Parts: sequence; structure tokens; C-alpha cells
Amino acid sequence: MYTSFYTAARGAMEEQRKLDVVANNFANVNNYGYKSKSAVFSDLMYYNLNNYRGEDTPLKSGVGIVVEKTDTKFDPSGFVTTQGEYDYAIVEDGFFMLRSPITGDITYTRNGHFSLSQRGTEFYLVNDTGNFVLDRNQNPILVTDGELGADIGVYGFDILDGMLSVGDNEFSPIAKNGDPYLIPGAKMVDHTLEMSGVDTAEEITRTIEAQRAYSLALRMVTTSDEIMSTINTLRQ
Repeated sequence: MYTSFYTAARGAMEEQRKLDVVANNFANVNNYGYKSKSAVFSDLMYYNLNNYRGEDTPLKSGVGIVVEKTDTKFDPSGFVTTQGEYDYAIVEDGFFMLRSPITGDITYTRNGHFSLSQRGTEFYLVNDTGNFVLDRNQNPILVTDGELGADIGVYGFDILDGMLSVGDNEFSPIAKNGDPYLIPGAKMVDHTLEMSGVDTAEEITRTIEAQRAYSLALRMVTTSDEIMSTINTLRQ
């Protein structure tokens, strides 16, 4: 009985985490270049029922679920025309490479809403958080009289699964993503930005699913508690 109580409680907690992911998607529905995320569940440990010899049996009982990871859907989204002089959208796959002027950390983004930042007497192309936009040689792009001193680099990875979201629509690769490579002939459109990848109808469906699962898990918690209370009363 305790197992049913804790399994249901764990289920409710994990469905809440799924709702948190959905809420984050809704919050970014109008953010350029945002990529929709989804919670991926995994079963926790199973054990054999009615087995005293350590043998496998067809009757098994689980102990619940857990959100194993959060996947990001990197499919390109639609475009919107803007008045921004330094707005760019990548037509197909790829990322803009960014470098922090403070830490030197490299991150990647699909959000091409760029502007100018003055460093001494020179101006450089930066993103919304002030990170340098890098060219095809992975160097900051100097802007002189409104003209870019080098072409913006577009970089890709052999594997996209597992890239870490570090905030502000920026991503950091992990070991299995491999080294970034320059995409030759990558197409970009100026005065254009990529729209958010959030599908509102799909997120509403996920919300309904998570709410129903959450409600059923809480009902199971209540039922388990009532049964335990009844058993304790009978023992007295």
C-alpha cells in the first residue's frame, strides 16, 4: 500500500515538471528563434510479483515514472519580415555562433536579432545579450559605416540531441554533439527573423494530458491514504 502511495505521489510530481516545460513553451511563443521543448519520461525500477526464488515472472509491478530529460525540437520555423537592419534568419539547418566578451564561452542560437555594440572606437555585431556574433573564421564581426566586415558564420553539428539550453535562446553543445563545422553555402535572409517553434495547439493538448494524469495521480494518493487509514482503524 505504501508503494501505491509513493508511486502516485511521484507521478504527480513528474506531471508537474511536464507542465513546467509546457508553461515555458507558452512563455516563449512570441520569442524569435525559440525552439519548443518536451519532457521525456522514463519508467523507474520494476520488480517481480509473487516470486520468492529470484526468478523472472510475467507479473511485474513498477514504482512510477520520472522525467529523464527535456528534448528540444530544432526544426526550422516560419519567418517574419522586420525593419531591423541587422536581423537575419537561417533558411535551413544551422546556428549562429556566439562568444561571450566576458567569459569567452561559445554558445549557439537560431535567433538572428542582432545589433551593434561599441568597443572603444569600433563597433561589433552582437546579439540581444551582448555576445559577439562570429564570422566564418570564428572571429567577432567588425561593422564599419553600417557594413559587415565579414560574412556571418552558420555552423552545424552531426548530432543535435542533448544540446544544453543555457537561456536567452542559446545552446551549448555536449561531447556527443561533436565539434561544430561551418556549413558551406548556408542561406540567410536579411531583415527577417525566425519565428518561435512553439505549436500552440500541440501545447494545449500536452497541457490537457498532463492535467488529467496529475488529477488521476492525486486521486490515487487520496485512495491509498484512505485505505491505510481504514486498515489502521481495524487494527485498533
